[in-house]
Amino acid sequence: MKVKLSLYFAIITAIFGIFQFSKIDVASAYTVSSGECVMEVSTGRVLSEYSSDKKLPMASTTKILTALTVIENFDLDKEITVPKKATGVEGSSIYLREGEKLTVKELLYGLMLRSGNDCAECLAISLVDRSKFIALMNETARKAGVINSNFVNPHGLHDKNHYTTAHDLAKITCRALKNSVFKEICSTKRIKISNDGYDYDRVLINKNKLLFNYDGATGVKTGFTKKAGRCLVSSANRNGMEVVSVVINSPQMWERSTELLDNAFNSYSLVKIVDALDFDRVFAGKRGKKVKICIANDVYFPLTSKESSSVTYKFNGATLDDFIENATKTADFEVFAENKLIFSKKIFTIIDN
Repeated sequence: MKVKLSLYFAIITAIFGIFQFSKIDVASAYTVSSGECVMEVSTGRVLSEYSSDKKLPMASTTKILTALTVIENFDLDKEITVPKKATGVEGSSIYLREGEKLTVKELLYGLMLRSGNDCAECLAISLVDRSKFIALMNETARKAGVINSNFVNPHGLHDKNHYTTAHDLAKITCRALKNSVFKEICSTKRIKISNDGYDYDRVLINKNKLLFNYDGATGVKTGFTKKAGRCLVSSANRNGMEVVSVVINSPQMWERSTELLDNAFNSYSLVKIVDALDFDRVFAGKRGKKVKICIANDVYFPLTSKESSSVTYKFNGATLDDFIENATKTADFEVFAENKLIFSKKIFTIIDN
């Protein structure tokens, strides 16, 4: 029986091992934040950073994780009756009233557009035991690759044990922006939601000014407490490249975020470094056996113009005949720019009879 060997490697940049690589230094006309990180969404490549691993309070940017935790784990159409404990919460609010009914998704709009601390508490209390919800938040953060953060509440009001880093917050946001529901909510400028018991709707207008005045803006969330200072997680998409900017304790958060986003788009573009069609070929090995090398999708990576002129890639650790003779053989697919390793992923063979 003739055996065909097919070599498949689905290159998904979101799970690539990203290696240390050059970043753009962003000179500023504004006050630099206590922590900053600019990251490309699809690959997680850091484009610029400053004190990005410094542990800091982050105020209401916490709600990015709160929203993602809800979206990934609960029914968004579920109707919730507001408990007394979720009313009169300190800080920003949409003024929930005990006993009124809203859907989970409506509460998410209140959480993200108006930074409702009452919405955060309502979701944490009503969907599951509050302590279990906090545990679920931390678990969701770990799934995003976060290692230097800890969350003890769903809203970001100050607690010495509640902190993150600019790099971790960028990772969380990149994961969230890959979720279509999260993206829909955080990019909404204005929406009407129910106002149970009244004959008019609640009108929510997004506090994120960049959505209204920055070309390509897609989100995400503002934050402020006296301890955390002014915080902003922003995102924008231009020419198919989506970028997240995180500034923590940034006195001029709007201006600095605009500066960081502009520098990212001016310095980088999303470049196709591997074409799927180039790998859809059949190769012959020893004794006439053949292997089909194919790739699921084109591979893109954010590169500077200088980097994009020097991209190379190779297989490391196996030859073509290794794959033909041993269907379980693995090798590394490695991509380089300026002779520096950008990322690497294991590839493998599958037998089709």
